[in-house]
Amino acid sequence: MDNQIHNTIVSFIWGIADDCLRDVYVRGKYRDVILPMTVIRRLDAMLEDSKEAVLDMKKKLDAAKIDNQWPALCNAAGQAFCNASPFRLRDLTSRAKKQTLKADFEAYLDGFSPNVQEILEKFKFRNQIDTMIEADILGAVIEKFISPDINLSPKPIYKDDAQTMVRHLGLDNHGMGTIFEELIRKFNEENNEEAGEHWTPRDVVELMADLVFMPIADQIKDATYSCYDGACGTGGMLTVAQDRLLTIAKQYGKNVSIHLFGQEVNPETYAICKADMLLKGDGEQAEHISYGSTLSLDGNATRQFDFMLSNPPYGKSWKVDAEKMGGKKEILDTRFNAYLEGGEQMAMIPRTSDGQLLFLLNNVAKMKKDTPLGSRIAEVHNGSSIFTGDADSGESNARRNLIENDLVEAIIALPENMFYNTGIGTFIWILSNQKEERRKGKIQLIDATAMKSPLRKNMGKKNCEITSEIRSEIVRIFMEMEQSEVSMIFDNEEFGYWSVTVERPLRLRIYPDREIPADLFKKADEFAAVQSAVAEAAKTAPLDDWTAFAKATKLKAATLKKIRPFITEKDAITQPIEGEPNVDLRDTENIPFTYDGGIDAFMKNEVLPYAPDAYVDEKKTQIGYEISFTKYFYKPMELRPMEEILESLKALEREADGMMAEIMEGIR
Repeated sequence: MDNQIHNTIVSFIWGIADDCLRDVYVRGKYRDVILPMTVIRRLDAMLEDSKEAVLDMKKKLDAAKIDNQWPALCNAAGQAFCNASPFRLRDLTSRAKKQTLKADFEAYLDGFSPNVQEILEKFKFRNQIDTMIEADILGAVIEKFISPDINLSPKPIYKDDAQTMVRHLGLDNHGMGTIFEELIRKFNEENNEEAGEHWTPRDVVELMADLVFMPIADQIKDATYSCYDGACGTGGMLTVAQDRLLTIAKQYGKNVSIHLFGQEVNPETYAICKADMLLKGDGEQAEHISYGSTLSLDGNATRQFDFMLSNPPYGKSWKVDAEKMGGKKEILDTRFNAYLEGGEQMAMIPRTSDGQLLFLLNNVAKMKKDTPLGSRIAEVHNGSSIFTGDADSGESNARRNLIENDLVEAIIALPENMFYNTGIGTFIWILSNQKEERRKGKIQLIDATAMKSPLRKNMGKKNCEITSEIRSEIVRIFMEMEQSEVSMIFDNEEFGYWSVTVERPLRLRIYPDREIPADLFKKADEFAAVQSAVAEAAKTAPLDDWTAFAKATKLKAATLKKIRPFITEKDAITQPIEGEPNVDLRDTENIPFTYDGGIDAFMKNEVLPYAPDAYVDEKKTQIGYEISFTKYFYKPMELRPMEEILESLKALEREADGMMAEIMEGIR
């Protein structure tokens, strides 16, 4: 569609808000009317020519007393939706009375098929009718949307009855979808916080799509593919992915179709996504968008997908989902639990304050395993998912599962301030379960934090973008597996480590003359027997060896446990107590898998020279995984040479002396 026409229509619709809603709604609420009305008018325009056929069909179905009429009515309309009311939108402009207009408009809305009803319900559009009626603006809004100055119909509007002079070109489904996306973008700019939650910047989405599709572009067949987004928002990521795949396929002379699937938990955003699909003519695709939480109510539990792209919420609590799944400790969902080779369960449940890794695990659970391409995933996360969590924590176990199953191809660090409502750094995970040979057992880290172009005008927190040239460069670095200052490739084991508990034996000195509280024992004779046993043992047993002393008392273990705190003190030069650690000296060491010689060599080289009695409690050894970009890409700031610093100080000193001389001269 011509950009000028596109901009004209968007500006006209945007102007409706300023013209009709300004004194009734605050600016941030314009979308509550404009978005659903845009959907309604487009659907209405697409149904105008088939209105009589639909009404005729309804009469026949009513006469035949058929209950489920929608399939036949939609078939008569020639669309995936229909309106069985006696009205078209333009029929409602002749109503003189408010209440008549309200009743007829509500009847008109009630006439839409169930798939449109759901969209209107999630928009909560009926809640706006009373407000518009009371302000007497509903009629004006309708008149604006059916104005001859705008054409949301797929058919052209002519200047003359002979239909020889075109006033407005028809608007195809792709053009309508583009206009709707632009309206969403403009409204999101008005509310930057919401934009960050529900709308991923187009430059980031396009980079993700390229990273998913470009590596396998030459392997695409004449086939049908599926694409999924478990946190689909307004569906922009799905539509960009669809366009990108179709473009690449066309370049390679392939004829492909793509089925889009998604899920969204926010009702209005879900409505926008489904409406966008319908406006583009994708009635079937609209049915593939599920409502509800992907975590606790997976709408695609039995499906697998070829491609998955997502920008899940990060730093957002999923406590409500955890409770719906039986509580964090009781979650048995196979998406979030793995099993080690020995059959031991490995929970991958992160802290309830941040559930972003669960969305990545959800995608992994939906990977195809029996196709040549397998599945490819691109997800945006913040830094928490790559390094938060100690060994054997849910986060670490999730990373362990992904890396040990060799699913991670690359992680790309994006520039800060790329998103609308956060300035923090973000990372794109690229996963595949059909890695090409050269990538097997390896992970590529790309530091693209400096690869950005400044925006002329900030959009919320977003002050920079990834241009097409920068995007091409990042994709080139990825596809060539370049080794450079901004791209490094490591074996999977580089990111694993053992978390070992290093113990030191407990050493105690005995002080037999110290008082033992009598109330430790119920019977006086028992207390006296203990005192006597301690005194007798002190005559023969060494006072720097608790094991020997305890044996000499001939007291039971339970009794010794009671009295030991009162007659002993820790002392580093006494004899060690076998099998009993000194908790005050306990330490934890993280030993990389890549340490030459492993745990034993680490202890020999790094610990025993300083603590010869130290040992590892093997029962407490845990495995962890973390990925630190700072470790590999940190560049220390270069300090100024000492000579330069001294020269600057001398210059300041000379300047100060000069100023002092001027001051003194002025005093004289």
